[in-house]
Amino acid sequence: MVFAAWLLFFDKNDIFSQIERHNEVKKLEAEASYFRTEVANNRKEEEELKSDPKLLEKFAREHYLMKKDGEDIYVLVEDSLKGK
Repeated sequence: MVFAAWLLFFDKNDIFSQIERHNEVKKLEAEASYFRTEVANNRKEEEELKSDPKLLEKFAREHYLMKKDGEDIYVLVEDSLKGK
């Protein structure tokens, strides 16, 4: 009984540590799955951008505020204090 109690509560690999590690592993597996999905989506988007020049131009305009010569760009920013 003493040996079992020692293993369950006092050892460096006690039951509580094992449960905590198990939960951490599950959390990390979920994060890894999320990032695998994001990588797949980004690769798909990259292939689409490489194959369609109009889509690439739209992406550059929206994300990097690129413009054509003689063109003006106006960036509209929502007022964060408006709702307060």
